[in-house]
Amino acid sequence: MPELPEVEVTRRGIAPHIERRTVRDVVMRRSGLRWPFPAGLAKALAGRTVLDTGRRGKYLLLNFEHGTLIIHLGMSGHLRVLPQGIPPAKHDHFDLVVESAQDGIQVLRLTDPRRFGAVLWHSRDDGKLEENLLLRGLGVEPLEAGFTGKLLYDQTRQRSAAVKQVLLAGDIVVGVGNIYCSESLFRAGINPKTPARRISLARYDKLAQAIRDVLAEAIVQGGSTLRDFISVNGQSGYFQQTYFVYDRTGIPCRVCGTPIRQIKQGQRSTFYCVQCQK
Repeated sequence: MPELPEVEVTRRGIAPHIERRTVRDVVMRRSGLRWPFPAGLAKALAGRTVLDTGRRGKYLLLNFEHGTLIIHLGMSGHLRVLPQGIPPAKHDHFDLVVESAQDGIQVLRLTDPRRFGAVLWHSRDDGKLEENLLLRGLGVEPLEAGFTGKLLYDQTRQRSAAVKQVLLAGDIVVGVGNIYCSESLFRAGINPKTPARRISLARYDKLAQAIRDVLAEAIVQGGSTLRDFISVNGQSGYFQQTYFVYDRTGIPCRVCGTPIRQIKQGQRSTFYCVQCQK
């Protein structure tokens, strides 16, 4: 599944092509993806201008004066910016056609083979965007100033679950998915099975910095490409080439040489070094 770095790479890739552009058409080639496409979406967006783009966790936000288009890439989705006239392929389910004087007509196309993605509309008449059902329970953004080791420490005093599961839950910090959680815990030297409430403030300070560093590095490197993810220009990310633990079962640790171990936590694979992570 595309995680925060992949979504942020996508946002930065599409922004120059759709911000301040006018929507000319909306094309939906099926009734929906994970959820039905919003009724009347084409009418709501036609002739309107995309003011800017944003991101909340793994959700892409296309902001208009009268509301926000919310896009989730699901398990296998990606967005590309294409010139007009490129025929859709089998899994190209949604197009946002925009126009500007300098660039003419361009197409923002959502491809989603597994159809777990989403395209939803939040009107200003529905209230504040942060109160949207999908967004209101999300934690702080890990790359913003509000994310600190003290926040992690304070919010986990009553959390007996394993620290990795607490991070993945998304209610304290948002967007730290399975890949980057495993990598961050390694850099911080924390065993992913450790109960969250047993970790000290000093160790949470180190973990918060590791999360920031890992996510920032992944964004610079275009994210990770394991199966389906490609960026807006069709290129693959290459952060996976620098993994310390993720998907390296049985391979010697890059630091100490101990074989990387794989376990299951909450039906997800966890990778860690028993020597480096305590």
